[in-house]
Amino acid sequence: MARMVRCGLIQMHNPLGPENALSKIKKAMIDKHLKMIEQAAKKGVQVLCLQEIFYGPYFCAEQNVRWYEMTERVPDGPTIKLMQKVAAKHRMVLVVPVYEEEMTGLYYNTAAVIDSDGTFLGKYRKHHIPHVAPGFWEKFYFTPGDGGYPVFQTRFARVGVYICYDRHFPEGARILGLNGAEIVFNPSATVAGLSEYLWELEQPAHAVANGYFVGAINRVGVEQPWAIGEFYGKSYFCSPRGKILAQASRDKDELVVADLDLEIIQEVRNTWQFFRDRRPDSYEPLILQSGKGGSAGRQA
Repeated sequence: MARMVRCGLIQMHNPLGPENALSKIKKAMIDKHLKMIEQAAKKGVQVLCLQEIFYGPYFCAEQNVRWYEMTERVPDGPTIKLMQKVAAKHRMVLVVPVYEEEMTGLYYNTAAVIDSDGTFLGKYRKHHIPHVAPGFWEKFYFTPGDGGYPVFQTRFARVGVYICYDRHFPEGARILGLNGAEIVFNPSATVAGLSEYLWELEQPAHAVANGYFVGAINRVGVEQPWAIGEFYGKSYFCSPRGKILAQASRDKDELVVADLDLEIIQEVRNTWQFFRDRRPDSYEPLILQSGKGGSAGRQA
C-alpha cells in the first residue's frame, strides 16, 4: 500500500544587493519566501525545505564581520518563531536554514525542523565547513556542527538534514540512514564550474547507498558584487533508486513539488541489503586514519 507524502523545495535568487541594510535584505527574502510557501500550501505540499541560509545572499563570498549581524537564536529568534506560525497555519512541516547564534562569537550554519502543528522539533548544524578559493570562506563564519546527525519524526515522515558541503562526505549520509531517515534534505549554495558536474551524481548515490529519498536545493542567479559564479538552481528530488523525480530550472525562482511514496524504501532495502551487509567491524581505519596517508589502513 502506497504511503504518499507531497514534498517541496524552494530555490530563489536574492533580490537586494549587500549595499542595502541587512534588515532590509532579510525582510525582502523572507517576504518572497512567504509568498512561495503560500503557493506550496495551495499545491498541498506537506513537507517543505528552504535553501541554505534562506533569508540572505551567500555572504561567505567575502570575509566581513558585518554579516555576523544576520545571526539569530534557534528556536527563540524572530525568523523561527515566524515560521512556526506559518507551519501551523498551513499544517506543513518546514525545514528552515538560518545563521544561528548560540552565544556571542559562536555561530553555526543551522537548519531548524518545525512540525506541521508549529512545534520546534530540533535543529541540524552543518558539520563540514569549507574554506575554498575563490569565494567560499565559511570557516570565517561558521563553527563545525556539534549535534550529530539527528532524524526528526514529523507528522508525515522521518526527516534528516545535510547542508551543502556536507553532501561531499558519505559518512554522515550513511549515519542519517542508520538513524532512520526516510527523506534527507540538502539545502545548498553552489556555483557552476565548481561542483555542477557532481550535483546529479553524489546525492543520488547517497539515496541509493542508504535507501532513502533526497531533496537537493540550490539557489539561483549571480550575486553582486562578488560574482563568484552562477548559482545554477536545478533543485530536485530523487528516489532510493537514484532516479530524479522532479527538477527545477537553473535560472529562476521555482517551487519543486514531488509525491514521494515512502513504501518504496522498504521495497528497495529488501532488494539491496546494504545495511545488512555492512561491515562496521572492518571500518576502524576510517576513524584512525585521520588523513595520515593510509597508514592505519595498512596496519589493519
